[in-house]
Amino acid sequence: MTITSLITPESVLAGLKGNGKKQILQDLAGHIARVAGLNERLVFETLLQRERLGTTAIGQGIAIPHGRMAGLGRLVGFFAQLARPVDFEALDGEPVDLVFVLLAPEDAGADHLQALARIARLFRAPGVPQKLRQTDDAAAIYAILTSETTSRAA
Repeated sequence: MTITSLITPESVLAGLKGNGKKQILQDLAGHIARVAGLNERLVFETLLQRERLGTTAIGQGIAIPHGRMAGLGRLVGFFAQLARPVDFEALDGEPVDLVFVLLAPEDAGADHLQALARIARLFRAPGVPQKLRQTDDAAAIYAILTSETTSRAA
């Protein structure tokens, strides 16, 4: 499982603006729907339903909203760097400014869990969150997320 198998350059946003978690998820659902050809309302409801179970913020300003969707043929990833941190109800109390969305087919099973673990490892790689915060260019962010150095470290 690699990050390049989850995201494309078109699925990376820099400087996404929003005033709260719900608005960020709504905006992300719109972008995901356009890029991946999915139903925006279904994407939003999937992400919102998962957030209702408990926050997907993993701490240190990072969130990994995720969910399973009927009719999805493969794992779909999407990354957004936020213009301003927003409250994601993280356990560490820190607002979130880095968001990696993962959508999985209903029957993804272990693939979904492996992808979530892979994404979490990516954000634990030394310096990765800082590098992602230091650029406002989507192409540069994609390069950071998919670089061999990042992949090996994660």
